Amino acid sequence: MLSKFFVLNAGDPRIHDPHFKGPIVNRSCTDVLCCMIFILFIIAYILLGLVAWVNGDPRRVAYPTDSQGHFCGQKGTPNENKPILFYFNLLSCTSPSVVVNLQCPTRQICVSKCPEKFLTYMEIQFMYRKDRNDWTYYSQFCKSALLKPAKTLTQVLLDDDCPTAIFPSKPYLQRCFPDFSTKNGTLTVGNKTVFEDGSGKTRNAVELRAAANGINNVLDARAIGVKVFEDYATTWYWILIGLTIAMLLSWMFVILLRFTAGFLFWLFTFGVIGIIAYGIWHCYREYSNLQGQPSSHLTVFHIGIQTDISMYFQLKQTWFALMIILCILEVFIILMLIFLRDRIRISIALLKEGSKAIGYIPTTLIYPVLTFIFLSICISYWAVIAIYLATSGVPIYKVIAPEGQCKHENKTCNPEIFNTTEIAKACPGAQCRFAFYGGKSLYHQYITTFQIFNLFVFLWLINFVIALGQCALAGAFASYYWALKKPDDIPPYPLFTAFGRAIRYHTGSLAFGSLILAVVQMFRLILEYLDKRLKQAQNNISKFLKCCLRCCFWCLEKAVKFLNRNAYVMIAIYGKNFCRSARDAFNLLMRNILKVAVMDRVTDFVLILGKILVAGCIGVLAFLLFTERLPMIIAGPTSLNYYWVPLLTVMIGSYLIAHGFFSVYAMCIETIFICFLEDLERNDGSAERPYYMSQSLLKILNEQNAQTKKQ
Repeated sequence: MLSKFFVLNAGDPRIHDPHFKGPIVNRSCTDVLCCMIFILFIIAYILLGLVAWVNGDPRRVAYPTDSQGHFCGQKGTPNENKPILFYFNLLSCTSPSVVVNLQCPTRQICVSKCPEKFLTYMEIQFMYRKDRNDWTYYSQFCKSALLKPAKTLTQVLLDDDCPTAIFPSKPYLQRCFPDFSTKNGTLTVGNKTVFEDGSGKTRNAVELRAAANGINNVLDARAIGVKVFEDYATTWYWILIGLTIAMLLSWMFVILLRFTAGFLFWLFTFGVIGIIAYGIWHCYREYSNLQGQPSSHLTVFHIGIQTDISMYFQLKQTWFALMIILCILEVFIILMLIFLRDRIRISIALLKEGSKAIGYIPTTLIYPVLTFIFLSICISYWAVIAIYLATSGVPIYKVIAPEGQCKHENKTCNPEIFNTTEIAKACPGAQCRFAFYGGKSLYHQYITTFQIFNLFVFLWLINFVIALGQCALAGAFASYYWALKKPDDIPPYPLFTAFGRAIRYHTGSLAFGSLILAVVQMFRLILEYLDKRLKQAQNNISKFLKCCLRCCFWCLEKAVKFLNRNAYVMIAIYGKNFCRSARDAFNLLMRNILKVAVMDRVTDFVLILGKILVAGCIGVLAFLLFTERLPMIIAGPTSLNYYWVPLLTVMIGSYLIAHGFFSVYAMCIETIFICFLEDLERNDGSAERPYYMSQSLLKILNEQNAQTKKQ
């Protein structure tokens, strides 16, 4: 009877093992070599963190740095009371990214406050004869304290002692940015549309904004950020309530799937059939209506290629082609349902069985919290090391030419003696400016390599944490399936036991599978990095090859994830090494390829529907609440600046919570499915080899155990 549904492999020795009673208890360590390599990498990762902590200085990220590499606002330094960075000539900055990265080709100094009015150096020279207070105000934006503006404008430009002009600015991100505003629809700076730049030229606010393009958007974002913070402060408890309801809905959906899985699937399937049938009828009606039209004899070849798509829908040929396509699709779906009805029934029964398993082992729904904690630790450690590595070293100064026409540009230099070197003579106007932190020691030469190592180990650890969770859950659900009398024969603390087995015996195997996946992901990241760096130099052939490579690596990553997940299930059951488990899982699935395809599609449909249902229900309730459309039922928050801020937070949070619950359910289904296939191949329903599947599955297969037959 079973040969109707499954192809058996008589050569597999496990089929004839009458003593198999579920996950193997007496195990040995697997993939020991990979485990040792994994431990060595973790030790190296910890040592890298210590070295980066000794050499790095995250204050270089927190504090802006002037042209000499000194921190602005750092306690215990001459700049302690000067927390803001000021740019001598912001008009020389070609893009906002240059400004933020502190590599604008103009001098940068630390100041206590930003300029509040328009002044030029030439105006100060004239005003100094009458009132010295203006010079006192202006001189605080100079490189060093000058007693009086005695130097000429040309000399000031050459020595780079003072800015040629200052204009009203506001501090943001501890940097002085122009105080842009709009007056009667006209862009202004300090209520002026035009101003003197100090070198004899008249500039306008539009030019200044072009030089600092995007900075005004950042300033506007500050106001938006304040409003968003206010909305969160008003609605935080409503958001928590919404996420709690999402958690309860997800739990109820998983538990109730034992009753609703079949109904949901067939409702959706017949709904699709009905929609396609309506599409066929609509196409036929449009085709019939166009029969009597004068232009009904025209075809696509007569009108050619048109930019107006509606032109094609005025041809009866278009509606006839659509009707034929929909008819073929309808027939295909109906035939698939007819020929695969038994496999669909088995898939639905397995979905219900998975819901029962989670009901008997509810602690599995809490495991995603542990995974989240482990992932948070890995992400935090990677980010901290990346920051410390990026801020390691001493200040490095490079030659910057404002006009960009100097053969010595980007060479390292010494700001103390730069004006006396040949570079200053060969490139008039060139400056020696702080660029980044680095050094010439062995450690500093391999900073980039350490960053790559940091990223690779991070990917390896992330995949290992996910693999550990999958293996632990698989072990728990396998214990449920291989209990002959459910739930009486389920061992105590199945999740804790499976987690301990995975850590004690199979760390090497989990590390092996995680390593393969990390290598594939690393190649994908390298490909994306090269794509961004070489974007401007790409032709059509290189773009085509890039797309092909991205597609291939994406498919490879999906395939590796699928094989790894099933290999972890086999490891949890039999305790074999990774390669053998992956081979056994692959062979088992290939022997039942049709059932795998049907099971995956049915499971994907149910999980996607569940996620949309949970996020959608919470989203609708949140929308009605935050837009004050339920005043008679419940009084929600009033006077929100942006109601979509808490709304999106609740919807995205609900989706992530549902994803966490359903990831456990997906692993449960995958484990039970593999155990089900193993059960069919190794057992025959006799007293010596009884089936471990539930009675509902036995009924679908028209099989029963020997004990049931006697009864």
